[in-house]
Amino acid sequence: MELLKCSKDQLLNPLSIVSGIVERRHTLPVLANVLIKKNNQNITFTSTDIEIQIKTQIEMSSVDGDIDTTVNAKKLLDILKALSDEKDVALNLKDNKIAITSGKSKFNLQTLPANDFPEMAKTGEFTHNITLKQKEFKNLLNKIQYAMAVQDIRYYLNGLLLILDGSVLAAVATDGHRLAYASMVNEQSIDAKKELILPRKTVLELQRLLTETDDDIQIEMSNNQIRFTFNQIELTSKLVEGKFPDYQKVIPTDYEKQVVINRQVLQQSLQRVAILSNEKFKGVRCLIENNAIKISSTNTDQENALEELDIEYSGEPLDIGFNVTYLLDVLSHQKTDNIVINLGQSANQSVLITVEDDDTFKYVVMPMRI
Repeated sequence: MELLKCSKDQLLNPLSIVSGIVERRHTLPVLANVLIKKNNQNITFTSTDIEIQIKTQIEMSSVDGDIDTTVNAKKLLDILKALSDEKDVALNLKDNKIAITSGKSKFNLQTLPANDFPEMAKTGEFTHNITLKQKEFKNLLNKIQYAMAVQDIRYYLNGLLLILDGSVLAAVATDGHRLAYASMVNEQSIDAKKELILPRKTVLELQRLLTETDDDIQIEMSNNQIRFTFNQIELTSKLVEGKFPDYQKVIPTDYEKQVVINRQVLQQSLQRVAILSNEKFKGVRCLIENNAIKISSTNTDQENALEELDIEYSGEPLDIGFNVTYLLDVLSHQKTDNIVINLGQSANQSVLITVEDDDTFKYVVMPMRI
């Protein structure tokens, strides 16, 4: 029974889209599979890990009829990548196996019943929805996603807080050591304020799939689900339950000392100094004094590095330590020429990094003892 016949790229593209969330090892074997549904000329591909579901579809001329099956996503993807670009690919279903044929190459993969595939059910009405340009939403996520926690026991930190308030869309991420905030104004507004926490994996998949274009992305929200629709892709995700920390209390507002510095120059200096930092703690020391910032590091082999940069600064000297990774993360995800470092009165106070003449981005990083 013919499932489909097309060029290699026609099949590789939708399969690559849905395969990102597929778990290779899972208690349910069917979760390693992609669900393929054929409805005459319409072919739908779906994958899920129970928490997230990605669905995309293509249309092609093929034999009429309805066929549903599931097949191992990674094996099918690896086979397609290895096939010749010049030959068409045919998928045929027979005796609970999918036969993949391309030229003189032929592969047979086991299938599992489509009825065993746990498609995500809609659990409530989508009460809020907005439409954005993809590149704007991708840029918003990119500015802060690196600050999300990874496998923190405080599960609500392993994600990103999305805030809709009128026409303002804001996003916040924190791992307890640093916090990133970014916002944007959208032409479309909502009546009531809405806050929700996106899982880390959902954010990373959005980063992978969104394009740097003016094409739209539609976002629909319910109390426990969110759905993103763009580029023939439908990504549905559960939301993280829990209370996100009050980010407004974390972002300082009373700093008087400011240092404006070229982002790229500072980034390159930190990258060089980081080479000889302690491999475990990644600490660097910043001595800020009269019109200069001295960045240094040492390691357990008694090796050291020192960089000195010219700045405009005339306040009291400040000797403060940082995890260099936290600084490099924010610098590498900004596109501005200069950044502003807002300093407290002591080396124990957190530091606020902002962008010149732009209050839509804030990054707070805690100091460390070195």
